[in-house]
Amino acid sequence: MRVPYSWLKEYVEIELSPEELAQKLTMAGLPVENIINLHPGFSGVVAGKIIAIEEHPHADHLKVCQVDVGGKYLQVVSGAPNMAVGQWVAVALEGARLPGGREIRRATFRGVDSFGMLCSAQELGLDTSLVAPEDREGIITLPPDAPLGQDVARVLGLEEIVLELEVTTNRADCLSILGVAREVAALTGAPVKEPNVDLREENPPVVELASIEIEAPDMCGRYVARVVRNVTIGPSPGWMQARLRACGMRPINNIVDITNYVMLEMGQPLHAFDYDLLKGKKIIVRRAKRGEKIVTLDGQERVLEENLLVIADKERAVAVAGVMGGLETEVTRQTRNILIESAHFDGVAIRRASRYLSLRSEASLRFERSVNIEGAPRAADRAAELMQKLAGGSIAHGRLDCYVARKSPVTIRFRPERVNYFLGTELSREEIKEILERLKLKVKEKSPDTWQVEVPSTRGDLTQEIDLVEEVARLYGYDRIPITIPPGVVPGEKKSRRQVWEEAGQEAAVACGLTQVITYSFINPKIWDILRLPPGHKWRRTVVLQNPLREEQSILRTTLLPGLLEVAARNANRRVMPVAIFELGRVFIPQGNELPQEPLRLAGLVMGTRERGWDWPPVEMDFYYLKGVVEEILERVRVPKVRWEPTTAYPFLHPGRSAEIWVYRDAIGFAGELHPDVLSAFDLPARAYIFELDWEILMELAGGIPAYQPLPKFPAVERDLAVVVSEEVPSEKVREVILAAAGPYLKECRLFDLYRGQQIGEGKKSLAFTLSFQREDRTLTDVEVNSIMQEIEKELGRRVGAVLRQE
Repeated sequence: MRVPYSWLKEYVEIELSPEELAQKLTMAGLPVENIINLHPGFSGVVAGKIIAIEEHPHADHLKVCQVDVGGKYLQVVSGAPNMAVGQWVAVALEGARLPGGREIRRATFRGVDSFGMLCSAQELGLDTSLVAPEDREGIITLPPDAPLGQDVARVLGLEEIVLELEVTTNRADCLSILGVAREVAALTGAPVKEPNVDLREENPPVVELASIEIEAPDMCGRYVARVVRNVTIGPSPGWMQARLRACGMRPINNIVDITNYVMLEMGQPLHAFDYDLLKGKKIIVRRAKRGEKIVTLDGQERVLEENLLVIADKERAVAVAGVMGGLETEVTRQTRNILIESAHFDGVAIRRASRYLSLRSEASLRFERSVNIEGAPRAADRAAELMQKLAGGSIAHGRLDCYVARKSPVTIRFRPERVNYFLGTELSREEIKEILERLKLKVKEKSPDTWQVEVPSTRGDLTQEIDLVEEVARLYGYDRIPITIPPGVVPGEKKSRRQVWEEAGQEAAVACGLTQVITYSFINPKIWDILRLPPGHKWRRTVVLQNPLREEQSILRTTLLPGLLEVAARNANRRVMPVAIFELGRVFIPQGNELPQEPLRLAGLVMGTRERGWDWPPVEMDFYYLKGVVEEILERVRVPKVRWEPTTAYPFLHPGRSAEIWVYRDAIGFAGELHPDVLSAFDLPARAYIFELDWEILMELAGGIPAYQPLPKFPAVERDLAVVVSEEVPSEKVREVILAAAGPYLKECRLFDLYRGQQIGEGKKSLAFTLSFQREDRTLTDVEVNSIMQEIEKELGRRVGAVLRQE
């Protein structure tokens, strides 16, 4: 919300500088993000009026203008395409300085002298989006009431300081100048000076000119209308245009500008219909019909759905309620009679419509946060008054006011002692009462310990006792609340088994050099085609969002891979290599009409070459590097008997370079190299390797929580074992047989060599393992170890057909 400082001072007396006021508002919970000086830094530019235009005698694209700059006439040569006699323009005099340091001097163009320059918005350093479209390619047109010779900065309201506020969703009252003025008044104790609405009504009565029918009372609680006849459409006065631009809005014409001005002033969105274009002179507030179409003011034809609220006449929809009006009833230069709409719409309905149409406006922003239902009549009166003064209209007697169900004022039971209890302050009852009354809250003392506090309709965010405690804290000053140590004994931390294993997985991944990332749970449904998933794949069964922020985030993820791939692509595009990342997060599995399941997954991605360190060479992060990371993670959480099996079940992985990970009979995840097609789709510059583990299953399979064990006192005995097996036998199968046959004293079994060659025959391979045996109570003897080795050799021969390799 942009708040011009001078406009704010009209409604509340302010003795603070803009910087001091910004500090005070920020400390009261209404943060001021920025203080903007609108002056772009030019000098010597004044308002002028073009008196005459002649063709340049020696140049087809130039014109010679005579310009009145306040009793003094200048000859100016210009090539602007939008010049016209009688036009108010910005004239840079001799010696003027424009933004960027450009100085204007007397010049001669093809033999004709020019004693200044007609300026465009861009040359003055102005925001071109806030000027009329016809002025964007040429010189800027000034309001016709601008005093000739006056500094253009003053004409355009550029001698202004603007406070840019960050208004939280609960403070809809501060989306208006008056709302901020009330906040300033509560902070400083100064009175609020609200605008005096003084209008003159004339016959006929408005009930003879129009009528209102609300067919959707659940979405429209109140609809107020006024009719203003015989208006003259033209530009709004300069002071109004300046204030609209300061608030970031482009002036259009006096009628539309008045509706925007009152919205900014009072916080109540308004809309002006061309009364003569309304069929049947009747306003109907209803739900849209299926497939109904409307062309909105931005020129776009929009197809509506049944849940959208529209404003209609007897034949068709003429506006999308609370979002944007329709082009067919737009106010144009031919408009003579106006119907003013001032309504209260349901915030949820407006938010849904705005998202469905991908159309946000200043009006929808306010309706979404809920405007003051009691303020609708006064806003309509204020707009009618301004149309009478600035457009010469006559106001029909009375107003139409269809109020579905009147709301009683909110009354809160309040115990003043709770303030000091929650805040740790020592405020007296009188101080608390004074603070509440500064907020225009009506306090009635029902008993010594209990007050009844009536909340004004402008503060819809105050509904509970604790809200009033917060208001006292804000006004008293957060910085004045003493710092105290909480009493009592802080309980010792005790983590659940789930928390222990979640942290263990994260710590293991970080220890392996991976960086943790957190990605969106919302993903693009097109990702499944990019991952080459066939129709009917289980990952394609997703939870679809009813009101997605955008199409690219319209479903909930069933795997963590999309987020990791996007992070990798973003880093690669910025030449941040290598990439080594992981995420521990939830996926969402649909369960029909029930809430989805949210199992936990751990996934990671590596790509590139790990840089050398002081004690290790550069390491290419390939499949075996990734396998080592996964094994380290599984070892950290003490998952037993993990085996890796080649697989082709994952179409996004490279065939022949992927594996499924098993523990007992449970598939706990997968790992492998990303398919070249997927690499290309994400524009990744190097081979990437990914894994994903089902952390829910892993936490069930995980061993006990690690406890301290003393270092063994007795030495281990190591033996090497080399066996020859058929090429089809996986090394993991051989390792499983060794572990099963060795008994409890085998502490480690590690494969250290694989050999194929003529010495062992075709279709055979040699696998060499290092076995480490150890007891905790004594040293193992050679006889005991030899006995265990014989048992291992016998089981290998029986179960996998292995024979000892002969040197």
